[in-house]
Amino acid sequence: MKVIYVDNNATTRVAPEVVEEMRPYFGDLYGNPSSMHFFGGQVQGKVEEARERVAKLIGARPEEIIFTSCGTESDNTAIMSSLAANSDKGGVVTTRVEHPAVKNVVANLRRQGYRVIELPVDRDGNLSMEDVAKAITEDTVIVSVMWANNETGVLFPVEEIAALAKSRGVLFHTDAVQAVGKIPIDLAESQIDMLSLSGHKLHAPKGVGALYVRRGTRFAPFIIGGHQEKGRRGGTENVPYIVGLGKACELAYRDLEDQLQRVKGMRDRLEQGLLERIPNSIVNGDRDQRLPNTLNISFEYVEGESILLKLGDKGICASSGSACTSGSLEPSHVLRAMGVPFTAAHGSIRFSLSVYNTQEEIDYILEVTPPIIEGLREISPFWTGEMAKSCTAS
Repeated sequence: MKVIYVDNNATTRVAPEVVEEMRPYFGDLYGNPSSMHFFGGQVQGKVEEARERVAKLIGARPEEIIFTSCGTESDNTAIMSSLAANSDKGGVVTTRVEHPAVKNVVANLRRQGYRVIELPVDRDGNLSMEDVAKAITEDTVIVSVMWANNETGVLFPVEEIAALAKSRGVLFHTDAVQAVGKIPIDLAESQIDMLSLSGHKLHAPKGVGALYVRRGTRFAPFIIGGHQEKGRRGGTENVPYIVGLGKACELAYRDLEDQLQRVKGMRDRLEQGLLERIPNSIVNGDRDQRLPNTLNISFEYVEGESILLKLGDKGICASSGSACTSGSLEPSHVLRAMGVPFTAAHGSIRFSLSVYNTQEEIDYILEVTPPIIEGLREISPFWTGEMAKSCTAS
């Protein structure tokens, strides 16, 4: 069975060019980049080349790039470093729709006594700049707002928020894991202090990421060890994966226009086709301010997990916005924060495309999805109204 992979916000295939560039560093070129001899020196040269490639993709200086193990480490480092470097304050501002890599960090900080403000979003998943301005106080150390939501693709005005934070003397960090490589980013023209990215979201392998730290930003290392990364992140460099990340960033820079045009066109065609063919369908999130590859759509009165299973039978890999695990029927925290109705939130599906998807794959999804939804609705107590009556009675 042919696999049609439309779950690229979860992870991406490793680009063949990335695999080829990494291959020598698993074998012949195994030197330690910290070694003084020529054998390690040539490896160090490839690490620095990768740093330059990452920096070019996001409009940064190479020396502002710190290699990490993943986006989660980058997020943790940014937030915890800010607090360590500004120990006289204790306020953190973020949103209710952050990825767990930020959301769970600030929840832990709250338990430790830090003042945490999580900003709400509206029905389209957008933030209010007025709310942001009110949340920043003299006690605020850092504002951390994701650039693009991983579930809905909604883009936040992070450059505007960063400028506001700067005017208040507050650090600004953005989890840009979903945004890097999909939209133009030029950090030289922004007030963003720190930015997180992850390799496996842009066709590099899992297990490598980077943190951008603007030159001059007060910084305390999160992982303490040797002199690697100029003392900002201890631990021997994961050379093959760093090389792979660099190559993936080079490819993303090359393919950016393809993301903005062809991939967006496929996304829009999929969206319009599903809305036309399936009644009681709702797009979740702002339809203008979002990533070019992401569609989060709810099919009312059916369960997302059931849809995924049926799609999987047809070889289609997508993801659901509800979390039916351990007896829980709660939708995702993102959809709850947006106020998506219960009957829609449980039937939400995220389709996230990449440059490897084709028009033929979109045609196939449009062909098989409508009868799947129709069949599930025929056996759904929500669709027949029985569940609605039960909820009313209780």
